[in-house]
Amino acid sequence: MTVNETMSEEHLSFETLLESTSDYDFSPPKRGEIRTAIISHIEAKEIIVDLNAKHDGIVPSQDLERLDDEFRNSLNVGDEVPVYILSQRGQDDNLIVSINMGLQRYDWEKARELLQSEEAVSVVIIGHNRGGVLVKWNRLEGFIPGSHLVSVSYGADRTDVWREMKDKSIGVKVIEVDQDRRRLIFSEREAQREWRAQQKRRLLAELQEGDVVKGTVTGLRDFGAFVNLGGADGLIHVSELAWHRVDHPRDLLSIGQEIDVYVLELNYESNRIALSRKRLLSDPWENAGTKYHEGQQVDGVVTNVVEFGAFAALDDGLEGLLHLSEMGDGSLKEPFSYVKKGDRLNMRISHLEPDKRRVGFTQRWGTELETPRTEGDSD
Repeated sequence: MTVNETMSEEHLSFETLLESTSDYDFSPPKRGEIRTAIISHIEAKEIIVDLNAKHDGIVPSQDLERLDDEFRNSLNVGDEVPVYILSQRGQDDNLIVSINMGLQRYDWEKARELLQSEEAVSVVIIGHNRGGVLVKWNRLEGFIPGSHLVSVSYGADRTDVWREMKDKSIGVKVIEVDQDRRRLIFSEREAQREWRAQQKRRLLAELQEGDVVKGTVTGLRDFGAFVNLGGADGLIHVSELAWHRVDHPRDLLSIGQEIDVYVLELNYESNRIALSRKRLLSDPWENAGTKYHEGQQVDGVVTNVVEFGAFAALDDGLEGLLHLSEMGDGSLKEPFSYVKKGDRLNMRISHLEPDKRRVGFTQRWGTELETPRTEGDSD
């Protein structure tokens, strides 16, 4: 055997080995896989893609209709696209593939990123079931449990309200991603919580202590009133509602009422805004010594009733005690059957101490109008 013949035989053996190795390494596409393909032909009702396999992939018209118009019209021959292997097709053995399901891979990856970053996104409500609403996000369908919806109350007639929410866009956060089970869960409640926190951080950066701003009363609790300042709430403690004693904020405010408030304190560590209403009202003690005197007849409203008497506030907020022994003719055994909170009483000032911010009232001097004092009057 000549040298040339030997080299030719070795070259043939190498090519044979290369071909056999290539066949050995080749893995045919399987149902459920996602592969990268190149568009080789675009027809009116289907797209043909090259999968670098023995057979082409066919993207049927049904799958093309699921793509949004802008993306579908942007496709060109030579473009690289991800495709999902659906099944084999009839006699020609071509593969049926889906670009739409291939693109969903990127949406699942993005959903996992959103789960980690806790970033809020927008979804569109497309339907509902007994447990909540169905939503569309990019190319994926997700679910918001009823307990995670804040746009509507979670009452007995919630399904009727959810039905009316169809096609509405709302902000949500991803709270669960399970691609294998095609489970994508969102929460509007978590998104609103984060949004409120962001708004509060923004307000904390913009506001300064001493600012006067307008807000809307959003909540009334025993300890105070919540006021929305434009996306985030601040709190007026019950002691900052008025100069006189306030038993409950509802005695002065109502939900939805617009009021001016004074920015009392900004706590950047706890992300809290403390407000005051009384700081915008005149302090009645500042001129109490010139406006009032002992023996003066006044009208006041009962702010609280206790065992030893009742506290009453004058119209300007000056508050003092009408002791049980000074009620009526002074013979009462208990005050509760005589006065109640909110009653308006005619009284006289029995003693006044502006420097100690104290005033006492009495009714034992009767209801006759006071005779004005003159310099010649004796005690």
